[in-house]
Amino acid sequence: MRPLPLAACLALVTALPFATAAQEADPAPADAPPAAAAPAAATAGDVEHGRLLSYTCHGCHGITGYKNAYPSYKVPKIAGQSAEYLSQALHEYQQGKRKHPTMRAQAESFSAQDIADITAFLSTLK
Repeated sequence: MRPLPLAACLALVTALPFATAAQEADPAPADAPPAAAAPAAATAGDVEHGRLLSYTCHGCHGITGYKNAYPSYKVPKIAGQSAEYLSQALHEYQQGKRKHPTMRAQAESFSAQDIADITAFLSTLK
C-alpha cells in the first residue's frame, strides 16, 4: 500500500473532527437501520462552508497547466464548472468509478453535505 500524498493526509486529518462531532451530535439508535445515502442533487450547498473546505483543492487545481509527477495526470480546471458535474465527479471518486488515487482519498473524506458545499463554492468561481 502506498502512503497517501500530503494533501490527502491533511484533508483526512482536518475532516475527522467534523465527522466525529457530527456523529456525537446526532447518534443513531443502535437498532436503527443504516441511513440511505441522499442523492447529491437533493443536498443544498453552503458556499461559505465550501470555500473553507476547498482549500486542499487549490494545491493542484489552482495551478495553471499543472500535472502530477507520478502517476502523470493532467489536473483539470475546476473553478467555474457546474456544481452538478463536480458533485457527480466527486461521488464517482468516492464509489471507485473514477480511479485517480489522490482524488479518491480526497472524496472519501467528504460527506454528501461537504461535497454539496464544495461544489456550490467552486461553481461560483471564474
